[in-house]
Amino acid sequence: MEPVLPPTRRFNTEETGRLDVLVARALSLSRNQAATLIAAGRVLVSGRTEKASFLAPLGTEVIVSVPVSEARELLPEDIAISVVFEDEEMLVVDKAAGMVVHPAPGNWTGTLVNALMGRGQALADGGGGDERAGLVHRLDKETSGLMIVAKTDRAHRILSKAISEKRIIRRYAALSWGHLTDDFISVDKAIARDPANRLRMAVKEAGRAAKTDFYRIARFMSTDLLRAHLHSGRTHQIRVHLSSIGHPVVGDDTYGGGGARRLVALPPKRQFLHAAWLRFSHPVTGVEVDLRSPLPADLRESLMTVSEMPELIAHPDPLEYLGFYRVEG
Repeated sequence: MEPVLPPTRRFNTEETGRLDVLVARALSLSRNQAATLIAAGRVLVSGRTEKASFLAPLGTEVIVSVPVSEARELLPEDIAISVVFEDEEMLVVDKAAGMVVHPAPGNWTGTLVNALMGRGQALADGGGGDERAGLVHRLDKETSGLMIVAKTDRAHRILSKAISEKRIIRRYAALSWGHLTDDFISVDKAIARDPANRLRMAVKEAGRAAKTDFYRIARFMSTDLLRAHLHSGRTHQIRVHLSSIGHPVVGDDTYGGGGARRLVALPPKRQFLHAAWLRFSHPVTGVEVDLRSPLPADLRESLMTVSEMPELIAHPDPLEYLGFYRVEG
């Protein structure tokens, strides 16, 4: 019988800091739990064991072997999800707001991964353990829209490389408070974990490089409708970058955009951020895949409220009407 190996967690540090602190944040553990794993030799830093006090440089690869006794069994669940593209190699899901992407402490059930497992299909390993089976990229809990999932390790490898080489085009619809100073703004600011709150990210000079382009699609009384172009994929990137220039995402309680939610007809905890457009080459056939996700009902109602444009009601996709899917940029 083959030996049962402990599950592994892999991550690259998003800031410079003590190893025990970085492991604790990445795995949602206490600092003592992280230090125990390090002392037991279960943490490798660029292939070597280090002490808990080791200062890991930015971007360092860390591999953590979690003891089997501490691992949670992930169960398939019968949860309805919207699949907008699927073949033998991959699928694309239109994730609903409020759904957590992968299991973690506090959210072991009801996640997208649980739902994918419940479909009874093969999912790529991808080196991230069962919790991240098949995931090529992620969306925040309260962000809706298109997500790529790999069924085979081959597809996962090719798609992950395409993301890192910026060959997968991801466009987000965001409603921001106030008005940008121009119809186009590029925000090129490094992002790292906020040292004062591990649940937040922040613009930090010593963080990982991050760049987002923002194109104003429409200007309303107190908000702008933006098309956000990701050049990198840092945690909370769009939200952090917009907050850093004084125009947070409408409804974003974490980064200063949650006020006056009722004025824009947003439900509690909802932020106006939607992964609306994906373009990429199929990982095996090379055929171009172009997928679009119209605004879900809650964001559409909010757009009707802030735009005061009755003609949007009759259009099946207000984003298309407003020119969101223009190819330039």
